[in-house]
Amino acid sequence: MGRIFEKRKASIFKTAAQKSKLYSKFGRQLYMAAKNGVPDPDANPTLRSLVEKAKRENVASHVIEKAIQKAAGTGGEDFQAARYEGFGPGGSLLIVDCLTDNSTRTISDVRSCFNKTGSKLSANGSVVMSFDHLAVLSFQGSDEEKVIEAMFAADVAVEEVESEEGTITIFAPPAEFYKAKTALLEAFPGVELEIQEIRFLPQASKSLNAEDLGVFEKLLGMLHDCDDVQEIYHDVVLPG
Repeated sequence: MGRIFEKRKASIFKTAAQKSKLYSKFGRQLYMAAKNGVPDPDANPTLRSLVEKAKRENVASHVIEKAIQKAAGTGGEDFQAARYEGFGPGGSLLIVDCLTDNSTRTISDVRSCFNKTGSKLSANGSVVMSFDHLAVLSFQGSDEEKVIEAMFAADVAVEEVESEEGTITIFAPPAEFYKAKTALLEAFPGVELEIQEIRFLPQASKSLNAEDLGVFEKLLGMLHDCDDVQEIYHDVVLPG
């Protein structure tokens, strides 16, 4: 029984605007992780994971260091997490995660994106129930049994281990992320994880007709242009 998940692809940002958006996104996430824990990646697993992710996305070292140093000081921005759910073109489902220091501005920006594409924001809980919130670890490999044995030995409550076309993917509860990752790295020294994150995965996928797909892609683009938007999860099968 397989799960639908979207592999994150490495992106190369060629314009200053795109790079600025990327840096802003990780700057906020790193700041929050350091502020809510300790500003030391070695002692803060959440922060350490974000630093690794930022480096994979080619975020400059000075951006990472500045965000952590800012969190180590006093004061600073008071960012809060905000999650919005809604229905897009063709009955598609979306979850939009934000970090904001002005919730009025953020909800206005997100609502505008939905309204301009004939989409609709919905009540909290109405969309998220159609997604699974899981830790996802994926890498190139074929020894599924060894992976299962490693998870069992480390007492990781894995929901599923999937092997497909030379790629093994582990699905586990979010709270098991770091334990699962540690067990995997110990069992497979030097393994390169293609995916290592906690995300929402749709329980079913949706294919849109050409017209709805065009509007949906416009909605995604508008949401990505919002400074406060950090992650967007959806159930649409995108081309390519």
